[in-house]
Amino acid sequence: MRREGRPPSALSAPRKGSRSVNESQVPALFRETIPAVSPPAPLTPTGPAQAATDKDLLRLWLHGRTVNTQKAYRRDGFRFLDFTGKPLPAVTLSDLQAFQESLADYAPATRARILDAVKSLLAFGHRIGYLPFDVGRVLKLPPLKDTLAQRILTEAQVQRLLALETNPRNHLLLRLLYGAGLRVSELVALTWRDLQARSEGGQITVFGKGRKTRAILLPVSLWQDLTAMRGGASEDEPVFVSRQGKAQPLSLEQVKRIVRAAAHRAGISAPVSPHWLRHAHASHALDRGAPIHLVQATLGHASMTTTGHYAHARPEDSSARYLSV
Repeated sequence: MRREGRPPSALSAPRKGSRSVNESQVPALFRETIPAVSPPAPLTPTGPAQAATDKDLLRLWLHGRTVNTQKAYRRDGFRFLDFTGKPLPAVTLSDLQAFQESLADYAPATRARILDAVKSLLAFGHRIGYLPFDVGRVLKLPPLKDTLAQRILTEAQVQRLLALETNPRNHLLLRLLYGAGLRVSELVALTWRDLQARSEGGQITVFGKGRKTRAILLPVSLWQDLTAMRGGASEDEPVFVSRQGKAQPLSLEQVKRIVRAAAHRAGISAPVSPHWLRHAHASHALDRGAPIHLVQATLGHASMTTTGHYAHARPEDSSARYLSV
């Protein structure tokens, strides 16, 4: 016969005749003490406020960036503020998504640049404690089509562009942009102090993107023509001077006009910019067998992956050539 279990009250009740034990009589070793757990305190800033207004935040965010980056980012930041019409701490993801939709008429690359700048601003504001949340973190940017191949001139186009430039200063400027793969900002910032002679030819030292300095060894012919243009200029004078004054460097816009005019003379209808000559340098150097790490060092790319894009943009072969079509 199966024994029925005792009711719960019987299980918990003390046995008849049993003696209750006072906790104070139990050695401390056998007593279990569970400390009281208090709820976590709310997170509050422990240091002084880094920014008091949106304008303060913009100023801190732009500090230390190049002049051109500051100009573009400031414009993008105020465009976003004007669109939302509210202080940044009150901005929501819906506001950011509505701003993204308002940029539909812009070119994909321009739209991506503006949104990337706004996301950077919001992330910075959150990091320094000015914004309670980083609403830009969850905003997904659409992928961009890689159009690098469309912006690489052929060697024949570059040689024609150079040959038809009759102004000595502008001709040398175009040769240096292409031959050294310089960014336009690096070109206009060159002074004669940045040129150093070597046993054969010479080199230039440029202070480029990411606050990085690099030295570029020039071909002998380019070095000789460059130093011949110096005349009696002092070491601190710009290499490429404006006609407005001897010590006044060319502006970025002036260089862009020079390149655009040279491309027009060469019969190139595409909107060629100085950066196209940098693209051409990378592509043509790789085509001629230059090691990819050397091209990376010359151009100042932070990653070899960036330099590798030029090889993928102009492949030497593909599986399509093996098919009968």
